[in-house]
Amino acid sequence: MSTINKKEIEKFSKMADEWWDTEGKFKPLHKFNPLRINYIKKKVINHFNIKSKFMPLKNIELLDIGCGGGLLSEPMCRLGAKVTAIDASQKNINVASFHSKRNKLNINYLCASPEKINIKKKFDVILNMEIVEHVNDLNFFIKQSSLLLKKNGLMFIATLNKTLKSYIFAIIGAEYILRWLPVGTHDWEKFVKPEELIEFGKKNYLELVKIDGVNFNILKDEWIIGKDKSVNYITQFRKI
Repeated sequence: MSTINKKEIEKFSKMADEWWDTEGKFKPLHKFNPLRINYIKKKVINHFNIKSKFMPLKNIELLDIGCGGGLLSEPMCRLGAKVTAIDASQKNINVASFHSKRNKLNINYLCASPEKINIKKKFDVILNMEIVEHVNDLNFFIKQSSLLLKKNGLMFIATLNKTLKSYIFAIIGAEYILRWLPVGTHDWEKFVKPEELIEFGKKNYLELVKIDGVNFNILKDEWIIGKDKSVNYITQFRKI
């Protein structure tokens, strides 16, 4: 079995050179990143009862699945985490590796998927951010990801809800009207309802700790955590 969707890999590989262009095709992710970084950092610090304010994620073994160009891998490394980052696109891995080396960051980048990663150790934290809507066989993907997580470890999953509103905002609005994303970036049929994600989590020893909406504040021109989960949402699971 495989979680790799070759069509999705080819699509993102074609855009790989633009990962670090803040005004390019990944501009929305760059605007999204501060919220993701702060959310993960706060939840990890609280869960593992970390007291250190300097390098707060020091000694945390973290796996970033579907890392793309390393937009989350690099800040996690700067916070002190021991980062392994995987992506099924070799071109993405090449871009991420080059950028991290240029910034003198020690990140273990591998071209792999959760079911094909050649690593025996397990991780304290796993990130599945904006990736589950691009994979084949979501239940198998969650299962393989869970196998890589230590007991009492945390898994963060951020994705898009499957609602009429998400179709209007994330596809018609973001891709066709506002042109925030290239047309065809998302397939609404692969969007994931929270209850479906939670059920797959239960099957694979993942207990939901928190689920939050991620909303765009037009007045502030920034992403914020909110109650509305009808378009974007982020979840925190604990391995039991």
